Amino acid sequence: MQTIRVSILGPPGAGKGTYASEVARFFGVPHVSTGELLRQEIRKGSELGRRVATYVSRGLLVPDDVVNELVGSRLSQGDCAKGFVLDGYPRTLQQALFLEKHYPLDKAVLLSVSLKVAVERLSGRLYCPNCGETYHVSWKPPRKPGVCDNCGSRLVRRRDDDPEVVEARFREYWRLTLPVVDFYREKGKLLEFDANGDSRELAPRLVSILAGALAKTST
Repeated sequence: MQTIRVSILGPPGAGKGTYASEVARFFGVPHVSTGELLRQEIRKGSELGRRVATYVSRGLLVPDDVVNELVGSRLSQGDCAKGFVLDGYPRTLQQALFLEKHYPLDKAVLLSVSLKVAVERLSGRLYCPNCGETYHVSWKPPRKPGVCDNCGSRLVRRRDDDPEVVEARFREYWRLTLPVVDFYREKGKLLEFDANGDSRELAPRLVSILAGALAKTST
């Protein structure tokens, strides 16, 4: 059986989680979110988690060696044997080189979104610290205000979703990630997708385009 190795790239607010989830569901492979891997480490309260927290709280990217270690450990697990969909990784050229050496991608999908749209999306986002479910005050509100539908925990707004932090994350993302975009473009693995619209409507379109592109590469 053909393996499916895909990464969904894009700045904060591009909707990477939504798109990655849909793609992973379609192909029947795990959705691996680097953001969630990092948050899990923070929740553990480990030394590594505290180190990660100092970067996340300032809206900065976590060092490559830490992220590579976490992602490499996750991709080595058995459920990723037939493939995976990465969400938000690689973000730097060093991460891309690490991934290409150990788990080379079939396609890297770049979601394009404006800063204005990113701020609007993230400033209304709510997060469950217990189960990881995300909501939005406008288009995905919880049934009971401030309470998670899944587990009943109190929802919170992440510090890194504040508008000023979003802008810092957005600019830092593109500064570091343009070399990654060029890397995959030169390898003929880059698929660019305009994600400024409603991700719930656009996700099926991306799945269709990606499936067609992967079918061509496998022939």
